[in-house]
Amino acid sequence: MYQQHLLPFAGSLGWSALIAAMPIITLLLLLGVFRTRAWVATFSGLSVSLAIALFVYTMPVGQTALAASQGVAFALFPLAWTFTTAIWIYQMTVDSGHFQVQWRALVRITDDRRIQALLIAFCFGSLLEALAGQGTPVAITTVMLLAVGFSPFRAASTALVANTVPAAFGPLGLPITTLAKVTGLPVDDLGSMAGRQVPVIALFVPLLLVGIVDGRRGLGERWWPALACGLAFALAQFVASNYVSMPLADIAAALAGAGAVIVTARIKVTSPASVPVIAGGAVDLPPPAFTERQRPPHDRTAALRAFAPYLIIVMTFTLSQLPPVKRALEFATVAIDWPGLHLRTASGAPSTLSVFKLNWLSAPGSLLLVSGLLTMMVLRIHPRAACSAYVRTLGQLREAVLCVTGLLGLSFVMNASGQAATLGTWMSGAGPFFAVLAPVLGWLGVALTGSDTSSNSLFGALQATAAQNTGLSPVLVTAANASGGVIGKMISLQNLTIAAGAAGLTGREGDLFRKMLGWSALLLIGMCLLVGLQSTTLLSWMVP
Repeated sequence: MYQQHLLPFAGSLGWSALIAAMPIITLLLLLGVFRTRAWVATFSGLSVSLAIALFVYTMPVGQTALAASQGVAFALFPLAWTFTTAIWIYQMTVDSGHFQVQWRALVRITDDRRIQALLIAFCFGSLLEALAGQGTPVAITTVMLLAVGFSPFRAASTALVANTVPAAFGPLGLPITTLAKVTGLPVDDLGSMAGRQVPVIALFVPLLLVGIVDGRRGLGERWWPALACGLAFALAQFVASNYVSMPLADIAAALAGAGAVIVTARIKVTSPASVPVIAGGAVDLPPPAFTERQRPPHDRTAALRAFAPYLIIVMTFTLSQLPPVKRALEFATVAIDWPGLHLRTASGAPSTLSVFKLNWLSAPGSLLLVSGLLTMMVLRIHPRAACSAYVRTLGQLREAVLCVTGLLGLSFVMNASGQAATLGTWMSGAGPFFAVLAPVLGWLGVALTGSDTSSNSLFGALQATAAQNTGLSPVLVTAANASGGVIGKMISLQNLTIAAGAAGLTGREGDLFRKMLGWSALLLIGMCLLVGLQSTTLLSWMVP
């Protein structure tokens, strides 16, 4: 039995926190400064974390190795299982020729890539996050953006930025229900509080997407649809999380945002928009602007069949959430105490970190496999061709799988040894100013784990305790963990790896990280200011 230590070095919280931060510093330096390959950076960070766990936190060798092995297992199932299966479905559409049909159909809707980014990456991606999560939205929207002519780098960047604000409530409110479970706070209050923080950021993300796609010109020509999308999304997310049903917040927001884009994109409030010709990084692919006579031939039956994989995915995940179906799928779920891993928290209470949830039927990857099998039938793909596509997909994503494996091993070792708890405790020593720092913990947790749910499990209880010790509202501070976490999604190495793998950019995760870091930091500052003001009399009326 290993009990975590908060002050392993010289009895000093400051020095202990500095040492605990070394794996993260190593990871960021190698990825962002020295531009090493992502899997090299993650395994280097894992090595540093293992050394600190063994020699500073005096964690037994066996317990340290078991914690790392649990992270590896979690990386393979459900994470790698999810994104490899999602990209396999895309690969089948390419092999069967339906990828080009998707392109023609999407061009008929709009040949303006700024509107395509809003509809595909932000709205449809939010719907997928609401139903699936775990990297599925990034994988699928990246390849859909490739289908309409985005360059690989721009497709990956757009998908990463879009997969932020829906993360707090997806899939189906799981991050908030997890937060309530680890803190003992009312789930309705936490959902309401997050619904008064995240929608503020949601107002600006569509504008940011248009700026990423086409810079100042894009904002000048398409600010109106982007603003309408952000307003509709934010309002629907707020109303659903506060007054209707928190698990449905992202579904309502995605549909409202898409409706606003479709309506307002036809309203000309500035000069007629031109289709952006984008420079920088990589040149975007065709299509050019089409007149009605020049538009590609359109067969509605062929288009419906081409988009069948995405329709099947939405239907499969929607059906899986119906109470009878969900109960049947969860019946096969097994919660396993990782063999030999015995942990206690710093307070001496048994730790739940050693529990491994094997949800082999309800996991997103398993549901995607069902979707893939149905796709084979609809697209009339021979089983041998489908198997060949899966083998090629695994080959293309081998570095992505390796990277996620190292990352989750790092995360689990930091959690199990107490390194993450030391960092959180050090930050909670800021007193009332901790309200401003609370979103940073959530941001850091998601950047490390790639999941708002995991971040809430990691730091939720600590946030609640710190709030009580500093006289702040536990609901405000704890919800800020989830709200800050959404901003960390765009720099999460897990998501960066998935986006790079989907776009064929494996090895360029560092370039994506540098591209995302500035925007993530800017949005994080905004969230920190909002939570800080909500802790004062100025905006305390926003706290339920």
